[in-house]
Amino acid sequence: MSIKTVLFDLDGTLTDSGEGIIKSSAMVLEKYGLPVPSFEEMRVFVGPPLHETFHKFGVPEDKCDDAVELYRTRYCTVGKFENVPYPGIRELLRDLKAAGKRLMIATSKPQAAAEKVMHHFGLDEFVPEIIGGTDDPRRNSKGKVIAWALREYGVNPDTAVMVGDREHDIHGAAENGIPAIGITWGYGDRAELEAAGAKAVFDTPEETVQYILRGSF
Repeated sequence: MSIKTVLFDLDGTLTDSGEGIIKSSAMVLEKYGLPVPSFEEMRVFVGPPLHETFHKFGVPEDKCDDAVELYRTRYCTVGKFENVPYPGIRELLRDLKAAGKRLMIATSKPQAAAEKVMHHFGLDEFVPEIIGGTDDPRRNSKGKVIAWALREYGVNPDTAVMVGDREHDIHGAAENGIPAIGITWGYGDRAELEAAGAKAVFDTPEETVQYILRGSF
């Protein structure tokens, strides 16, 4: 299989956004009078759709939309910049782009926030096509975001691959018939990614680049 298009998750894959996401989520739990677990336990907020994670942590189903809006009041002003690209990410994107690969972002993070983060760190130089989540039912899960990217941007699923750090990335890719590569420098671990069905799992950006360039799928 020759890979022409690589779709990347953003949080936990290209940037370590945990601090901003976790602090903003903790603020929401406090506002709802719910227990705030340790920083380590709240790592599960990075990656999955916030609505479902807030519900798991005790926010009533009918209040989860409000919880997400409250979260955004902090995240969109402060939290999104409590963030940094992982070591080796700029080189990963540079090398894939130089090899002629089409690079895209497919993230559950809201579109505007994803664009601002990518621009803030200069990563949009390598990945200009950024597709984020919305409240629209057509783009409110990772699988639907990937589907939107494939359909609206004219991507051939037969020559595309998804790269992400959580099971949602792997499952979302499978929903759309494309393979997924798991990476362990983010917020998921090898066991989670392999159980979800990742085609391969790597510990470093360098290994990931080499695998994609070999096209051994």
